[in-house]
Amino acid sequence: MIETGVVITWLGHSCFALEEKDYRIILDPYLDGTIPGYKPLRVDADAVYCSHKHADHGGENQGQEVVRQRQGTEKKNPWTVTEIHSFHDQKKGKERGENIIRIFDDGKYRIAHMGDIGCELEADQMELLKKLDVCLVPVGGFFTLPPERIKAIMDDLSPRLVVPMHYRFGLHGYPMIGTLSKYLKLVKESDVGKTEGRSIHLPEDLKMKIAELTYEGNALED
Repeated sequence: MIETGVVITWLGHSCFALEEKDYRIILDPYLDGTIPGYKPLRVDADAVYCSHKHADHGGENQGQEVVRQRQGTEKKNPWTVTEIHSFHDQKKGKERGENIIRIFDDGKYRIAHMGDIGCELEADQMELLKKLDVCLVPVGGFFTLPPERIKAIMDDLSPRLVVPMHYRFGLHGYPMIGTLSKYLKLVKESDVGKTEGRSIHLPEDLKMKIAELTYEGNALED
């Protein structure tokens, strides 16, 4: 149980755990064997959200039990969820389909998971994404907007903390997507904070502008 604040934990690729007290959300779980280097994902959660149905993001929707529903009394979700419908490509979904951006708001923090954003955002969508505390955003390109465009969008939105995801490092990730270093070369070195692990804690870690997380496996303790 998270006693105070909010903890966001990177479970690999674009999968995160969002935890507040005894409530856990899993975002974009991936199916076994879909992403090179990543171990099978087995976690418990109170709720699951997938940005789209591709196997590396939509594990909850495809029959494989990668996320198990927590047992016990039903708990109230502390987060209000806003969905922004977008596309996985620049051709209105004709190549890779749709993508859902989600904003999670508990009254203290606004956290966005951008999914596989592959299109430019409309003015009204950008307005909804203003005043974010944390933005989880893909930076590897190829399947998503290139890192240069992601950097420009982050500059426009100005979230307090940017958390890169969906990139390749070592033997982890698809070989055609870029590494984190390509994105970090576009930003000020002084803006990057490297955490000691795979999690960020709010409000403590909001002193960073860009968080470089470490992948440490995908198991979570209850």
